[in-house]
Amino acid sequence: MADSKAVPFGQALLGRAFSPETAATHYTERALKRPLTIRATSPTPSARAIRRRELNERKEKARKHGKQKPRPLSAAEKRKLCLNEIPKEQHKYAIYEPLHNLWLGYMREILGVNDAQRAIYLTPASSGQILASADMHGALLSVVRSRCVSRVGLQGIVVRDTRFTFEIITKNNVLKAIPKEHTVFRFEIEIPEKEGEERQKPLVFELFGEQFQTRAADRANKKFRMHYQPDL
Repeated sequence: MADSKAVPFGQALLGRAFSPETAATHYTERALKRPLTIRATSPTPSARAIRRRELNERKEKARKHGKQKPRPLSAAEKRKLCLNEIPKEQHKYAIYEPLHNLWLGYMREILGVNDAQRAIYLTPASSGQILASADMHGALLSVVRSRCVSRVGLQGIVVRDTRFTFEIITKNNVLKAIPKEHTVFRFEIEIPEKEGEERQKPLVFELFGEQFQTRAADRANKKFRMHYQPDL
């Protein structure tokens, strides 16, 4: 009984079918000394194979990410959906008057004309590039010269600055698109007065529309040159 307890469990199972000597032999040769087959170690991949694998992983990751990210709308789709159009109920001059006041403060800041003394030293050479690259949304523009006589005298707040046109809201609550080509625009910037001082005359600027035939975001890096336009 003591010998049966010392016999391993596997050998005891074999002892039910074989004699004790045969069971011991099978257990030793086929269980304890059974060869274990090991897979051969893979060779170290080359640097080129590693780069190719990383590239494929990045492409697969970008492909999965691209499926989840919505594709941006094209310009034709935006026009079809009227995303850039101003609704009819918003064609009111009073809505954009606060925008004009903000624009005046913005122009005084970039031109440095917060007081009358500094406004004296404004010149086209010193402030022309700053003025040309400024954002015109909110400016109160008036047409002073144009090949189309019917446009002269139009005045309104700029609500949209496209590549070839200024869209303005007039005081009659009418939205008009004025081409920049062959047109000269004028706007004024009032200088804030101080207590005890006389009110200063506003600064008057004139813009040649052909110099502004770029998108508002592209004018910041464009170099402008002063030249005479004989067609006006």
